[in-house]
Amino acid sequence: MNIVIRRAISSDCPRILELVKELAIYEKAPNEVTVSLEHFRTSGFGENPVWWAFVAEETDLSNHTKIVQGFALYYIRYSTWKGQRMYLEDILVTEKMRGQKIGTLLFERLIEESKEKKLNGIVWQVLAWNEPAIQFYKKYNADFDAEWVNCSI
Repeated sequence: MNIVIRRAISSDCPRILELVKELAIYEKAPNEVTVSLEHFRTSGFGENPVWWAFVAEETDLSNHTKIVQGFALYYIRYSTWKGQRMYLEDILVTEKMRGQKIGTLLFERLIEESKEKKLNGIVWQVLAWNEPAIQFYKKYNADFDAEWVNCSI
């Protein structure tokens, strides 16, 4: 396995969006992804990007083809209590590549990015039933907050 973690580029958007849809299926919400590829690409690589990402790219050494097998997408949010913080919107490793420490590589790259940007931490959400993800985050001594209720309109 030859995996490289690198910053996402505009041409990665179709593959990242495929993986977003894979994540939606895993999270039992396959019809919730409604963003268009054009909007997704413009939001990350347009004049005023609002998200950034890292990808885990695998190179098949037998034929030198490359495929993105995972990604971590984040944006900067502001907390009146803590200041600027990284918000991890999504992290996913393809089902066939899970268990090979690719999620660890992506998550540790996010931690490094947060430090480089002098952010005051990383926040994210995890579904209560997603035990594999919860166990993964526990390895980082993540704080789990059961007091807040998610809201949206």
